[in-house]
Amino acid sequence: MDNTALFPPIKTARLLLRCVEAEDAAATAALITPAVSQWVARWPHPFTPDMATVRIADSRAAAARGHELPFAIVEQSTGVLIGWLVIRRHATEQARGSFGYWLGEAWHGQGYMREAAPPALDYGFRRLGLDVIEAGAQLDNAASFAIMRACGMSPVGERMWPAPARGRDELCRFYEVHRRHHL
Repeated sequence: MDNTALFPPIKTARLLLRCVEAEDAAATAALITPAVSQWVARWPHPFTPDMATVRIADSRAAAARGHELPFAIVEQSTGVLIGWLVIRRHATEQARGSFGYWLGEAWHGQGYMREAAPPALDYGFRRLGLDVIEAGAQLDNAASFAIMRACGMSPVGERMWPAPARGRDELCRFYEVHRRHHL
C-alpha cells in the first residue's frame, strides 16, 4: 500500500499529527479497548488489525478525494501511535464537517487531545474549505464535551446518532464551531 503523505503533518509541543498509514493497523487495533470503544460510534471492540487495515485504506482514499483528514496522533518523544483524530466533510453539505477523536486508555487525562484538536481543526477549516465543524458525544461523556468547549465549540442540541459499533442509535449532544470564530 502507498503511504505517501496525503497532507503535511502538524507538530505540537508533544505530538505529531500525520496522515494514517498502513503500518498503523496493528497499533490502532491494540488501542481499541472496551474502555475506548464504549465512547466511539464506529470503532467496535474487538477491533482487529484486518479491520484497521480496511479503515486506514478507506480513510486514505477519502483523504485523496479531499473529503477527510485522518490524523494519526503520535507521541513525538516515543514515536508511538496514541490515537486518531478525523475531520470529515459532510456528504451533502460540502461546507460542513464533523470532528471525531479518540486516544488509547494510557493517554487519557494528560491533555493530549486538548493539544491536538485546535491545530487539527484550524487545518481542517483551511484544507477542506469548511465553514462549520461539529462534534458529538453521548450525554455522559464529560471528557469529550470538555475538549469541544476547549476548542471554542458551542452546544447546538441533542439528536439520535448511529453507533454501528454497538448496533444501535444513541442520544448524543452536539457542539459546533464556525470558521469565523475559530481562525
